[in-house]
Amino acid sequence: MTKPLMTVPGVLLFALLMPGVARADADKAQQLMMAEIRMLQENQQQLRQVLDGVTETLKALNARLDNDTNRAQKSFADQKLVIDGVAETSRMLREKSDETNVKLSTMAQELQTLRQTVSAMSAPATTLPPPTTSEAATDPNAPPATSSAANNPPPNISPAQMWDRVYAVYTAGQFDLAVEGFQSYIRTFPTSPQADDAQLYIGHSLYSAGKYAEAATALQRVITNYPSSDSVPAAYYKLGLSYEALKQLDPARRAFETVIKNHPTSSEATLARQALVRVQGK
Repeated sequence: MTKPLMTVPGVLLFALLMPGVARADADKAQQLMMAEIRMLQENQQQLRQVLDGVTETLKALNARLDNDTNRAQKSFADQKLVIDGVAETSRMLREKSDETNVKLSTMAQELQTLRQTVSAMSAPATTLPPPTTSEAATDPNAPPATSSAANNPPPNISPAQMWDRVYAVYTAGQFDLAVEGFQSYIRTFPTSPQADDAQLYIGHSLYSAGKYAEAATALQRVITNYPSSDSVPAAYYKLGLSYEALKQLDPARRAFETVIKNHPTSSEATLARQALVRVQGK
């Protein structure tokens, strides 16, 4: 027996339902497609952010590399300058060393000459007894008088030359010999404008040699023998230092106060004020 065909009402109902089913499938497919599109857009945005981050990182690395390169180049340049400077300094030091050796050699020669000069100038003359009669004094046959000073006359030296030589001995630290040299300078050139300076440097030399009592005596001679010279302020100041070294604080204070009172604008007055504060604290 054959199956009965679909009835007309059934056909109509199926025809009505088919468009709705197709529409629902289409909507679902569209929603799925939109969801995938959104996911693709989000992925694309994330990829763009990652790419931007990588780009910034590359830029930072490039900038760092450039900075490191610049620093390295600057460091190399600075090192080259330092090396060049050391080489130049070494060359200058060698030249100055050679000059110093020459000066030391010259100073040694001048020191030897000064020793001979001082020895000749300080040699005592032989005193001859006076003649007993006027005839003996005028006897043309009598032998000429002699002395060690006449046999060894001092060299023909100017005040400036002798001063330079003695001062070189002083600056070389040969204080005992400098004292002899300055004393000889005063005996040889007593009216020289630097005679007061020579007496002052006798005091400086004795003070530097640690002979403070003798230094005080020598400095007092500057004040007594050359009262109007420009060496007096320095003499008073060094006199105060000598008394201070001898632990004689009262005369030290008086010496410093004299500098401040009588020579207030001198550089020694400034030093004396500082020394006076120090002495008063003892």
